[in-house]
Amino acid sequence: MRISVCDVCSDFYKVLRLGLIGGLSLLAINAMGAYPDKPIKLVVGFPPGGPTDMTARIIAPKLGELLRQSVFIENKAGAGGNVAAQVVANSPPDGYTFLVNSAAFAVNPALYGAAAGYSPEKNFVPVVFVSTQANVISVNESVPVKTLAELKEYSAKNKLSYSSPGYGTTPHLTCENVFRLQWKQDINHIPYKGAGPASMAVVGGETPIACTAVAGVYQFSKQGKVRILAISSEKRSPNLPDVPTLIELGYPQIKDYTWSAMMAPIKTPNDIVLKMNQAVNTVLQMPDVREQMDRAGLVVMGGNLQQTNEYMGEEVTRWSAIVKALGAKVE
Repeated sequence: MRISVCDVCSDFYKVLRLGLIGGLSLLAINAMGAYPDKPIKLVVGFPPGGPTDMTARIIAPKLGELLRQSVFIENKAGAGGNVAAQVVANSPPDGYTFLVNSAAFAVNPALYGAAAGYSPEKNFVPVVFVSTQANVISVNESVPVKTLAELKEYSAKNKLSYSSPGYGTTPHLTCENVFRLQWKQDINHIPYKGAGPASMAVVGGETPIACTAVAGVYQFSKQGKVRILAISSEKRSPNLPDVPTLIELGYPQIKDYTWSAMMAPIKTPNDIVLKMNQAVNTVLQMPDVREQMDRAGLVVMGGNLQQTNEYMGEEVTRWSAIVKALGAKVE
């Protein structure tokens, strides 16, 4: 079942979809010069199994075919994506090293302060937003609750914990908002190095609750190993039609998404940034790529450089305000 951008995302995603650069031919892309003349590395901020890694692995082979050059992935997990960001920030701005990171990229400078080790504005050039999805609150199948209201009541009587992809990831902040700010409950946060490990934690019973993006637990929910109680999108997901939104459940201010985007080191030549933006947009229009994204629970984004820069600025500002409002901190 295909997920519609209009169904699960804000008006911004509708604009991006309209702005996608479709039908860009291989000839047009390769007419922009000799670049690339050696393999391109995508440094991913999280380990295999999560939505950011899935996104990179879906587009990398097609990018390689389109650019007629090898595109390979290097996972640099740690500190909610900070490790990878620091690696790329200190890489040569020659167009052969790109960062693929989650929305934590916009969150972490506010959450970690100087310890984040990078500035989105001073160290990076946004290239393109690739995919997005909402966050979900899920529980292990053995937890005796079937609704978020039941979880609230259960957690008030029992000492619980929840897994997340790491400090500063948007699932972490979504659940901090629900558990601490709204419920006034102290549910212990256990950060993992990515959505894959965080999802396995709830499946294996290491934590009774997980806060991840959809892709982390989507397949496990279909297998009956976890129960998804709520989703942070504005409307219900067609792939999870029985899961209510947090808005429906009485939390109208919570409309959170976990996106994956590609960034280049600052001072990367403009023509290279443009070429990569156009190449990714072309890849995102390929039917097999869209099908793979859909199966993973991911929603295709895309957009031109102006849209990408504007949205990145909005996200950095928005998440900084949320971090401040929550009083969130790295423990």
